Amino acid sequence: MNTHDASALPAETLTAGVVKRTTSLADGRELLYFDDPGTTLGPERAVDARALDPRGETATMRLDVLTGDWITVAANRQNRVMMPSADADPLAPQSPTNPSEVPSRYDVAVFENRSPAFGPALAEATGTAPGANNAPRGLDDLAALGLGRTRTSVGRCEVVCFSPEHTGSFGTQTVTRARTVIEAWADRTAALSQLPGVEQVFPFENRGEAIGVTLPHPHGQIYAYPYVTPRTTRLLDSIDRTAPDLFQRILDSERGSDRVVLQGEHWTAFVPFAARWPLEVHLVPHEHVADFAATTAAQRDELAPLYLRLLRGVDALYDTPTPYIAAWHQAPVHVGRDSVRLHLQLTSPRRAADKLKFLAGSEAAMWAWAAEITPEQGAARLRDAVESVGEVTA
Repeated sequence: MNTHDASALPAETLTAGVVKRTTSLADGRELLYFDDPGTTLGPERAVDARALDPRGETATMRLDVLTGDWITVAANRQNRVMMPSADADPLAPQSPTNPSEVPSRYDVAVFENRSPAFGPALAEATGTAPGANNAPRGLDDLAALGLGRTRTSVGRCEVVCFSPEHTGSFGTQTVTRARTVIEAWADRTAALSQLPGVEQVFPFENRGEAIGVTLPHPHGQIYAYPYVTPRTTRLLDSIDRTAPDLFQRILDSERGSDRVVLQGEHWTAFVPFAARWPLEVHLVPHEHVADFAATTAAQRDELAPLYLRLLRGVDALYDTPTPYIAAWHQAPVHVGRDSVRLHLQLTSPRRAADKLKFLAGSEAAMWAWAAEITPEQGAARLRDAVESVGEVTA
C-alpha cells in the first residue's frame, strides 16, 4: 500500500466556510472530505492504493405480510469488525501499518459503507452505482401485500467520521467540528435524496457498547432507504388523523410544560409527554424544516453548541458515558414534506448507573411499552445535568 502519492481534489465551499472535497476509494466507493473552516489540512489527499475485492452484491428485501414491513437480508454484514484496537481502527487515517478505510488525514470524512444494508445498486444506474434488477417500483409497489414478495435493497449506507481520533463521540467534538458535521449532514441529505429509488434519508449516531456499537471511533451513519420507514409511516398516519401542523402543536404544548430541558432562538429540547425510554429527549426546530438540507445557516450555527451542550448533559447524568441512539428523523423524499418536521429523538436504555432497560415480552413482542421513570422526572434530572455543563463555546 502506498499512501504517499497525493493529489489536490476538486473543492466546493459550503456554508460556514466548510470545504468539501470528493474522491473515491480503491473499490470505487465514494469518499468525501469535509474540512473545518480554518483547517490546517492542505488541499492534497493521499490516494487509496489498497488492493480491494470488488463490491458485493446488493442485499435483498423480503416483505413481512403480517405487518407490511420490508426486512433486509444482508448476509455481508455478519463479518463486520468488532471493537478493534487503536492500531487497527478502520476509521482512522491510513498508516503504513493500518490499511484503514480513509487514506488521508481528515477533519470529517464520509464514505460508502463496505457492508451496507442498502445498495450499492440503485433503482437506475447512476455514476458508478449499477441499476438493480427487481428494484422497488415506487411507494405503491412497496405498499402492496402478498406472500413471498421480494425486492432488491437499493439505496446507500454511509459512514460519517466525526474526527480522526480513535475514541470519542459527537458530544466530545468542538463547536467548530460539530458545525462541520452538521454541514456534512445537510450536504449528504440533499445528495442522497436525489438518488434513484431513495425514499427517506436518516442520519444517526449509535454510542456505547450497550447499544451494540462495534467501533469505538467517533462516528455516525446515514441510511438512504428505498421505502418510507415503519416509524415514519405511523407518524404520517397520525398527522392524517389530526392536523398537518401537528409538530407545531406538539412544540407549543411542550414549550409550555415543565419538560423543557434546553432552548435557544431556533431550537427547543424537551422530554416528550409520552416518553418510552428511561432517558428520552427530542430536539425540534421552531420553524418547519423537512430535513437538514432545508435548514438555514442560522439554524445550523445555533444547533452546533446547543446539541453539544445537550449531549454533554446526557453524559453528566452518571460517572461514566451514557449509551444512546441519536436519531435525526427527516421527512421522506416524496411525501409529507410540508408536515413532517426534522427532529432529533435521543434515547438511552440506561435507567440507573448500573441498570439497563431491556425490551422483553410485552414491549418487544407486542410493542406495548411501560415506562419506569415519569417524563417530568426525566426532564428535571436532565435539565439539572445540562445546567451543570454550562454554555458550550469550544
